[in-house]
Amino acid sequence: MIELDSLTLRYGERFLYNEISGVIGLRDRIGLVGVNGSGKSTFLRVLLGEEELSSGVVRRPGYVSLGYLPQDGINAKGKTLFAEVETAFADVLTLQAKIDAATEKMYELDPSEEAYYEIVDQIGEWEQQLENHQPERMKSQIERVLHGLGFAQSDLTRDTAEFSGGWQMRIALAKLLLQTPSLLLLDEPTNHLDILSQNWLEQFLRGYHGALMVISHDKAFLNAVTNRTFELKFGKLNVYPGNYDLFEKMSAERIAQQRKRAADQKAEINRQKEFINRFRSNQKKASMVQSRLKQLDKIEIIEPEREEKKMFFRFPPPPPASHKVVELRDIHKSFGAIQVFRGLTLDISKGDRIAVVGVNGAGKSTLARILAGIEPINAGERDVGINTVIGYFAQQQAEELDPDKTVLEEVESVVNESTDANPRAALGALLFSGDEQNKSVSVLSGGERNRVALAKMLMRPANFLILDEPTNHLDIRSKTVLQEAINLFPGTVLLVSHDRDFLDPVVKKVLEVRPDGSRLLTCNVSEYIARIEAEAAAKG
Repeated sequence: MIELDSLTLRYGERFLYNEISGVIGLRDRIGLVGVNGSGKSTFLRVLLGEEELSSGVVRRPGYVSLGYLPQDGINAKGKTLFAEVETAFADVLTLQAKIDAATEKMYELDPSEEAYYEIVDQIGEWEQQLENHQPERMKSQIERVLHGLGFAQSDLTRDTAEFSGGWQMRIALAKLLLQTPSLLLLDEPTNHLDILSQNWLEQFLRGYHGALMVISHDKAFLNAVTNRTFELKFGKLNVYPGNYDLFEKMSAERIAQQRKRAADQKAEINRQKEFINRFRSNQKKASMVQSRLKQLDKIEIIEPEREEKKMFFRFPPPPPASHKVVELRDIHKSFGAIQVFRGLTLDISKGDRIAVVGVNGAGKSTLARILAGIEPINAGERDVGINTVIGYFAQQQAEELDPDKTVLEEVESVVNESTDANPRAALGALLFSGDEQNKSVSVLSGGERNRVALAKMLMRPANFLILDEPTNHLDIRSKTVLQEAINLFPGTVLLVSHDRDFLDPVVKKVLEVRPDGSRLLTCNVSEYIARIEAEAAAKG
């Protein structure tokens, strides 16, 4: 369907892509992976024709349509939610023209070619879309997608300008899914979704009839929706069959084989050199020595793939804690007319590992701030254990860094003189080495800002960690390191996150926060989702 031929993109002396090639098929479900800065989002813009290449070409047939969801920057206004999403069907009249053009192209192809059957499948999809674009079907499709993404029935008549940034992205995603392009290009589509909406999206994408390329740092999501993996690494594109788990396994095997071949080659070269040195002065062996010298000159040295830098992260040992960490009793909290909590009661004890889940707007971040003691309550009681020391990572903490400071100055600003904190060492472990510690905060990427915010947490030992979306902007390798650090931390942890793969090995309880109440369940997040699905099925 789409052919990538020797794509090269160069910034000064640095190659973002160095003659990379590949093919995207009509039914491919591709996970686009790589560390932060490897060029994933740029790759999507290249496919869209929005990024000028240094050399190479993207070949895409005219009948292939692309649909793109960026990470942010969407802002709809001026229409009701339903009317805005209904515009997804605005180009229905062009479907027949696409069918006619593809049919004409089909007649030019050999029926034995794969491209012939791709066009036949595409024509069938468009004909189905034409059938689905009857008014009564369009309405049910719009409502199904909007409800799946977490919108209530009452939201359908609201002006889109009333919705916040995260909900704006959901509006854009809803329109994109209803447009059913040949290739969906999704850049971190789960960033603004709660766990239940993410689960719905997974099910939708599994049944999607077109192709998909998705950037995500959520391994569980990638495993659920992809069947191929494109890895961007050191300017190269490595292509693997299978989902993320299979990619990890095959990638490790490939690198291990590379290293073995390199080691075997080095041993063979040393053996040949030893022979040459031993018999260099032996006239009877002169021809053999010359032959082996020529062989050595022709050898192409195998260079094992370099390892990417990996951050190191460990929370400082916590101070001694009492059994009672924090207790909330009959908490009431409102923002104007919006009531978030009405009589919330919660006991957090030493050693608890709790994931906070719920739909967006249910009060997860508000609860985290109340527990941290920085959000006032309207009524009720917050009782903190006598030895409780709280470490709090706010969802927007990375955005609230001082842009006028350097990285080092920002971390030093929270150091308590009574501690043994070492800002330089912490930043080095988080991949800020040497001159990078003197970079201005104002020029940092989202991932770099997050790492600075994590470094600030390391400066203050705590025995109760409250982490609100700590994995935002972290790549999969960095998230794994943070996950390991939480597992090794002997204190109490409460996590607000929608990343199932990140949470499952870490938490033992799930706190479900809903507009009509809350409940604390002893399970991990996958078990919680299964329970929710079973409860929904039982209701019919």
